[in-house]
Amino acid sequence: MSDPAPRNPDAPGVAVGTMPDSGSRARGDGIHAGLAPGLASGELLFVIDQSRCIGCRACVEGCGECGTHRGTSLIHLDEVDRSTSTQTVPMVCMHCTDPTCAEVCPADAIKQNEDGVVQSSLKPRCIGCENCIQACPFGVPKYMAEIDQMMKCDMCYDRTSEGTAPMCASVCPSDALWFGTRAEFEEHRGRQLLNDWNFGNQTVTTKVAVVVDDAGPGPLDVLLGREPGFQWQDDPFGLEGR
Repeated sequence: MSDPAPRNPDAPGVAVGTMPDSGSRARGDGIHAGLAPGLASGELLFVIDQSRCIGCRACVEGCGECGTHRGTSLIHLDEVDRSTSTQTVPMVCMHCTDPTCAEVCPADAIKQNEDGVVQSSLKPRCIGCENCIQACPFGVPKYMAEIDQMMKCDMCYDRTSEGTAPMCASVCPSDALWFGTRAEFEEHRGRQLLNDWNFGNQTVTTKVAVVVDDAGPGPLDVLLGREPGFQWQDDPFGLEGR
């Protein structure tokens, strides 16, 4: 994976809601999360604010109406902890700038267009191997057995390419899913945007941004409390030395 472009740590951050348990997330060094790469002032952004989700499932129904999905809803709506909370969080494809799903596809069926949108697999090429499902760090692709093809959120490209919000964002009553320019976001919302993540030793930068309260320096580290220099791939369960 290529390293994300360097950013100016003195530039003002942007902002919005709360990710579950965001206060406990460890972050890396040298990258300011509030000024994520590629989020220019006039660029249209797709933003997830998980703290605003009310579980109404309007996004799920709206996603199924997208013309490129063949009537199939491809958004994920997950429960945080059903035993203790009614909180739900929406999850769409994050559209990685260097998509792992495309890298592991042996049939070269997954393409990224000129706008950075990672598309569903090409039907004539997809062999249904599910490599992309296993490799996606966000767990987004879905294997549709009835058509033997991987399908995923393509950011309603028929709409967003024309400057119109994706179906899920257009029907979300609480703006948990939001689409607009960064300037509009800064004017109407608070807190910060994050679009870079650490998965072990791999940094992933995404086109879709998530709202956080505590965006410190560096990408969000998915492996909580990772010690500096810890080689997680060699000892994923931390068993060495026990």
